[in-house]
Amino acid sequence: MRKILLLVLTMLPMMGYAQDDFGVWASLGAEKKIDKHWSAGIEGEYRSRNDAKTVDRWSLEADASYKFANWLKASAGYAFLYDHNKEKTTYKSNGDTNNLRPSYWGIRHRFHIDLTGDADLGRFNLSLRERWQYTYRPEKTTTRYDFDNEYWEDTTVKGKGKNVLRSRFQVEYKIPDCAVEPYANVEIFNGWALQKVRYTLGADWKIRKHHVVGLYYRYQTVNDDDDDNEPDSHILGVSYTYKF
Repeated sequence: MRKILLLVLTMLPMMGYAQDDFGVWASLGAEKKIDKHWSAGIEGEYRSRNDAKTVDRWSLEADASYKFANWLKASAGYAFLYDHNKEKTTYKSNGDTNNLRPSYWGIRHRFHIDLTGDADLGRFNLSLRERWQYTYRPEKTTTRYDFDNEYWEDTTVKGKGKNVLRSRFQVEYKIPDCAVEPYANVEIFNGWALQKVRYTLGADWKIRKHHVVGLYYRYQTVNDDDDDNEPDSHILGVSYTYKF
């Protein structure tokens, strides 16, 4: 864990010189094993952007999973997202400013269904998760400034639904007699075209029987994601999960 933390801290100065954004993601959750097949969980998450100076999102998610076999499980869940949307400026063909819509808070509803398979190869565990995700953004009324008429007016951001297929390949390494389990994964977001790719390096530390702390570094590239309008970003993440 100390080595991974040192690696992440070493990368931080590099982030300041890049044109990419930097954010912090923090989550707090609980997982309950109901029986040998069923389990359920809940998680709250905070995200920041703009070099960690602006709150990007608050969210609350609940899910349930069913284990068909030791190597195969399915899960489904719902997440309530409370997003801080960036300001938007539109321009005329001659380059003059047309309208300015300030930043605003809005909600989104997200549903997912996924299937995960894994296999042990010595001390390594390889897993592949395929997730279908649907996100719906309700219609939102906010304000904008009209530079031609020099006044504020109401404007409507239309409701929108979005389907995404998320494919994640992960490798975990089990260290004998060690409570820390390092991992690395790559996740691809595909919505009729490649939208995002996430590269993650981290570790989970089982402090006691019921307490797990996670730390990770993530680099996210954005290719074609008009809904979120995100830049490429470096992310430092921390998590705590209570398992019972």
